[in-house]
Amino acid sequence: MDQFFHIIRNNDLTTSVTIIDGFFAIFLSFILVLIITQLYKYTYKGTRYSQSFVHTIIIMGIVVSIIMIVIGNNIAVAFGLVGSFSIIRFRSAMSDPKDIAFIFFGMAAGIACGLGFYLLAITFTISLSALIYLLYVVDYGAKKMETRTLKITVPENLQYDGLFDEVFQKFIETYSLARVQTTNLGTMIQLEYTIVTKANVKDKELIDAIREKNANLNVSLNYTNYSNY
Repeated sequence: MDQFFHIIRNNDLTTSVTIIDGFFAIFLSFILVLIITQLYKYTYKGTRYSQSFVHTIIIMGIVVSIIMIVIGNNIAVAFGLVGSFSIIRFRSAMSDPKDIAFIFFGMAAGIACGLGFYLLAITFTISLSALIYLLYVVDYGAKKMETRTLKITVPENLQYDGLFDEVFQKFIETYSLARVQTTNLGTMIQLEYTIVTKANVKDKELIDAIREKNANLNVSLNYTNYSNY
């Protein structure tokens, strides 16, 4: 402790500057990663949002900035850290590939802050955030037609071949029979189709038309492809 105060009293400029730079890098990386996580929350379209993942992005960004400060120009320390991190294994898989991109986004901002490229870190974060937001607004890469699963239950004694052709031609753009299986102890048959409905076709219209053909038994229309971005 006496030695620590002796360093301060003797105004060790190198140590003081390092500590100040370290605090500034941590503070700036925290602010930038907060911006990144706010963007992630706003643009997230999946069904498995995790608050822990948001915290992970923040922690990773700050930790990486500290690591870059510690490494500096010391190659030996850099190799030591690489060896230490090589034993880390992620226990859970990412449900959305975009989540990995946001982790690297936060880490890149932290690296720039840790190396002292503060203006570059700010410019990079703002620019990439604007691009990601633009992709979200224009819904870039989304399919114009959504593939869905249509399940139709018919009586076991009903001849279903060609039964729904007229309905499909009216309401459906493309379709294919994916599976046929028995249900209700063999008294019913369930037909499963992969379909793409025509533009402006309402689900109720399609379901009502099918129910007129299948003796008013169960009909379900499910989305098979969920868009996470």
